[in-house]
Amino acid sequence: MKLHVDDTRSITEIQKEFNAGFPYLKIEFFKKPHVAGETSALADMLPTDSNLAKWRTVHNSGDLIITPDTKVSELESEFQEKFGISAQVFRQSGDVWLETSVTDSWTLKEQNEQGEFMHSNIGE
Repeated sequence: MKLHVDDTRSITEIQKEFNAGFPYLKIEFFKKPHVAGETSALADMLPTDSNLAKWRTVHNSGDLIITPDTKVSELESEFQEKFGISAQVFRQSGDVWLETSVTDSWTLKEQNEQGEFMHSNIGE
């Protein structure tokens, strides 16, 4: 998947494109980066109806090439380094969304498969 990032894009647009490729994952953006292995403060989560321009510290335009083999930590780092915005991947676990902070070394494919497994096994 190629995800284009520039100042005209809304957070919602980025989220929808990401979720189309990984239906059991979602990406959220935050006011500041989180420490590896730790969660982000929900109070710092950015509103989804705003444009990226308002929050980015680096205003480059470009594409992120995201594959199933991309590790969560790599994706989050790329958003920060290339585009100056803090991202955090969440995985669906039943009816809740979990930050993947403890499993940032997993690939997006592994995360998505775990989310699918947890989703399909609700109520069993």
